[in-house]
Amino acid sequence: MRAVVQTVGQASVTVDGEVVGAIENGLLVLLGVTHTDTAETAQTMARKVHEVRILDGERSAADTGAPILVVSQFTLYGDVRKGRRPSWTAAAPAEVAEPLVTAVVDALRERGAKVETGRFRTHMLVESTNIGPQTLLLDL
Repeated sequence: MRAVVQTVGQASVTVDGEVVGAIENGLLVLLGVTHTDTAETAQTMARKVHEVRILDGERSAADTGAPILVVSQFTLYGDVRKGRRPSWTAAAPAEVAEPLVTAVVDALRERGAKVETGRFRTHMLVESTNIGPQTLLLDL
């Protein structure tokens, strides 16, 4: 599992003209799933995202209650080492990925996080205003 985590002043996801998820002053998490990921990987990722000390004063969303916007992003597993056309073979198929993305979201909520999401298998418009900017890659 791979996540790009950014500190944001605001972030939102729009699908077909409808805002389906939005936060202010929190974390935008772009989340990719690969074939070897499991429910345990999802729990570990949720803990990492919730506890990573990337916010002001080296605090975490767990410390501050900052909201988290999770957006599924299979392209995090794109491979362009050969040629110019990305290969997506490292990305888990949607049937595997969707329940694991949901598991991360559920685990974050169980930890007390306020979580908004995108919409799986749709064309999403993701907008954000980065703060810092601070961006981390969490790779499990």
